[in-house]
Amino acid sequence: MIEAASRDSSTIARISGQPIAIAAAAFVVVVVGIGSIAVWRAYTGNAPETDRVVATRQLQARTAQASEQLVEKTKGLEATQQESIDQLQVVQDQLLTVRRLLASQQADTRKLSEQVGGLTEAIDGLRQSFASAQATEPAAPPSTRKRSVRKSQSVRSANRKRGKSHS
Repeated sequence: MIEAASRDSSTIARISGQPIAIAAAAFVVVVVGIGSIAVWRAYTGNAPETDRVVATRQLQARTAQASEQLVEKTKGLEATQQESIDQLQVVQDQLLTVRRLLASQQADTRKLSEQVGGLTEAIDGLRQSFASAQATEPAAPPSTRKRSVRKSQSVRSANRKRGKSHS
C-alpha cells in the first residue's frame, strides 16, 4: 500500500506541474464540442431557437384567433339576448292588451247579465199582472171566450214570427 500511495502522489505532482497544458486540452475539448454542435445544426437544418420562436408565434396566432372567436360569439350572444328581450317585451304588451280586453268583456258580461236579470224580472211581473188581470175579468160566454183564446193564440204566433224574423 505504501507503493500505491507513492505512485498516486507522483502522478498528481506531474499533473499539477503542467496546468497550462491541462487548460489548453480542456479548451480544445470545449471548442471541438461547440464546433461539432454547430456543424450538426447546420447539417440537419434544425435550430431549437428558431423552432421555439416559430412555436411561440404560432401560439400567439392561435391565442389571437381564439380571442377573436370569443369576441364574435359574445357579440352574437348579446344580439340574441337583445332579440329575446325585445320579443319578451312584445309578448308582455300583448298580454297586457289581452288582460284589458278580458276585463272589458267581463264588465260587459256583468252589465248584460244585470240587464237580462232586469228583463226577466220585468217579464215575470208582466206575467203575474197578466195572470191577475185574467183572473179578475168576468167570465164571458163560452163561445166568446173561445174566440178570444183563438185570437190571442194567433196574435202570439204572429208575435213569435216577427221576433224570429228580427233576430
